[in-house]
Amino acid sequence: MLSANDQLQLFKIISTKISRDISCYAFGGNAMMFYGFKDETKDVDLLFEHEEDRQEFIKALRSLGFEEKSVLTHIYIPEKLRDPHRPLMYIRDDTRFDLFVKKIFKTLLSPRMKEDVYAVHEFKEKHLLKVRVFRSEIIVMLKSVTERTNDFDDIRTIASRNVAFDWQYLIDEAIWQYQHGDSWVIIDMEKTLQELKKYVFVEEKYLQQLYAVVKQKKERKK
Repeated sequence: MLSANDQLQLFKIISTKISRDISCYAFGGNAMMFYGFKDETKDVDLLFEHEEDRQEFIKALRSLGFEEKSVLTHIYIPEKLRDPHRPLMYIRDDTRFDLFVKKIFKTLLSPRMKEDVYAVHEFKEKHLLKVRVFRSEIIVMLKSVTERTNDFDDIRTIASRNVAFDWQYLIDEAIWQYQHGDSWVIIDMEKTLQELKKYVFVEEKYLQQLYAVVKQKKERKK
């Protein structure tokens, strides 16, 4: 398990191992630690824009004793394991990195996700490792998409503790993703919101927006 301080130290050490500047986006339990929503995590979820950056990061992980493992079926559902944009997984002891590039399964790195981040953390020795932390609404969407054990518990934590959580922002991004080719996101978000309604107040209008965009797409195909 990594604590918040462990994560900062690990990223700092990785910055000493890379041979050029690279950047990535944090969106899992590790991102939640930057918000103070979580004290520790086993999983470090990162998204890279370029395969070259992911490979540079992997070289650093290997130098620290992390080894590649096949993406385990008890972590991701079989349908998502067949997706070409499934992550590469690196493990040492009980710490795991899930490393995505360009997409998180079918979910794109949208312009708004790139521009409207929560925070940027820079770790620099000879070269710079820049870690951008997604907004909490984006973390909820992506945890809905990944559907791993404990992802819903994390979603519930974010929705309960972030009093400024912007539901419309979340819905708008999910609809954008659906309109740009993510055929899973509306189903995943609807499932998440229906479950969340048991614990936090979610206005019905947000679900109706999801249903409406699917209906419109079906009607256009007729």
